[in-house]
Amino acid sequence: MRRIADRIGRPVRVAVLGREGVGRGHVATALHRRGVAVSASHDGDVCVLVVAEAVKDEDLEMVRSSRRPVLAVLTKADLAGSGAGGPMAVARRRAVDVDRQVGVPAVPTVGLLAALESADLDDALVAALRHFVTEPPNLTSVDAFVDDPHPVERDVRVRLLARLDRFGIAHAVLALADGCDPDRLSTHLAGVGNVDEVMSALDAVAAPVRYRRLRGAILELHCLAAEFDDDALSELLVSDVTAMATMSAAVDVVTAAGLSVDCGDTAAAHLGRALAWRSYGRGPVNALHRQCSADIVRGSLRLLDGARKQRT
Repeated sequence: MRRIADRIGRPVRVAVLGREGVGRGHVATALHRRGVAVSASHDGDVCVLVVAEAVKDEDLEMVRSSRRPVLAVLTKADLAGSGAGGPMAVARRRAVDVDRQVGVPAVPTVGLLAALESADLDDALVAALRHFVTEPPNLTSVDAFVDDPHPVERDVRVRLLARLDRFGIAHAVLALADGCDPDRLSTHLAGVGNVDEVMSALDAVAAPVRYRRLRGAILELHCLAAEFDDDALSELLVSDVTAMATMSAAVDVVTAAGLSVDCGDTAAAHLGRALAWRSYGRGPVNALHRQCSADIVRGSLRLLDGARKQRT
């Protein structure tokens, strides 16, 4: 039992892959610092494919050869170029193109910023950024920022450039000018780097892994309950708690695939959901979605039964 519980609770391991020079290290650091179990090798339950600028044949081969769920992360979004909405908006449109080309979900990021944590910006760097609010530096080029005369010492500017690059420096100065608490500056810049969207997309991509683990554990427990004639375990496996947990995991899978699930809490909503997903499961869907639809139907009928009992 403990072994099965440990397997369900084990973090989803993420392998971060990509060609040299695409910013793979920054993405891995960003994920690790937010509690993701980043694999030290190519092994993992989920693959994050880091891509910069254009998708190469090598990238496509990584996707084709992977038998795991894949999330493409388009790095260096700050260098995506000018266009409506700025570089990040341009990068988002490129991510849509990557999604279409590769056939996996894609999300843009500025890896250098996404990987930030509070310790990365020491007092000297924050003081320099605050100085820039009243005496802006020359950000037209790297050389201009480093070499043009400015009260902030050159070595501090070099450190800032290595830590934030010009895009991050500009956003840091704007944030401080708008009243951002210096203690929250790293968090703000990580948000500018789009780390939250990366984490959300990764959570969605990992949904099938979590669901299959749960279904596998339930199957094992059914076998144990039968083998040892364990009535208490058998009752747990057919309980509302188990049905709701399985339904929740199934909902995560189908919503991650772009489908919507009615979350209404009325008897009519539960009945409508059960009917809709029964119909979906009988259609031309893969085995995973067929199983998910069955679990959503089962959970919805349990909720419907509970709602009817409350009315009587």
